[in-house]
Amino acid sequence: MAVERITNVYQLGLMEYSRAYELQKTVHGRKLKGEEPDALLLVEHTPTFTVGKSGKLDNVLASRETLEILGISLFLIERGGDVTYHGPGQIVGYPIIDLRNRGKDIRKFVYDLEEVLLRTLKDFSVEGERDSTHPGVWVNHEEVAAIGLSVRRWVSMHGFALNVNTSMEHFSFINPCGFTDRKAVSISQLLSREIPLEQVTEKLLFHFSRVFETHVVIMPSLTPDSV
Repeated sequence: MAVERITNVYQLGLMEYSRAYELQKTVHGRKLKGEEPDALLLVEHTPTFTVGKSGKLDNVLASRETLEILGISLFLIERGGDVTYHGPGQIVGYPIIDLRNRGKDIRKFVYDLEEVLLRTLKDFSVEGERDSTHPGVWVNHEEVAAIGLSVRRWVSMHGFALNVNTSMEHFSFINPCGFTDRKAVSISQLLSREIPLEQVTEKLLFHFSRVFETHVVIMPSLTPDSV
């Protein structure tokens, strides 16, 4: 008899990047110790640029002084990929999943994350597509969702960022994911109207459950004081 897979879902709300990063590391550590099932952290960030380990600071087009004036934080982190933006109106998901239970197949893991995002977009009449040369989801060669991961001892960290009602102004200060010839786009831009984040989150969790064949359990609020 197959064992039912469970994923704990923590909805963090609007949170500064460094606080969410510490929570992510805490849950990742609990997972490594066998104290936590698979988990998915969902969060909105205050304006932040993150640069992955293979990224280049040259793809951040504004000086640190300008970023400070704009109120945009900058972090160099261990995920794959280049520079991306996080901000209000965006759904950021951090799946902390043991890939040893999924064939140790990182490529399949990325494919499945893309599938969740593609199905979510389709529920809002947006036809996204993959790019075989770069992880993420695209609409007419514009990136609507970025993916960047790290995997330690076969447990994943970091994840995806889906632009829902995100202000695209701050994207002008970076080359998104290192591309100089592509732009980012949001669902609200594509539909010419705002979409409640709660609606998108509900659809996203539904498809996450189906694609990853797991039962999602909404957990109590996770804060630095509760871990």
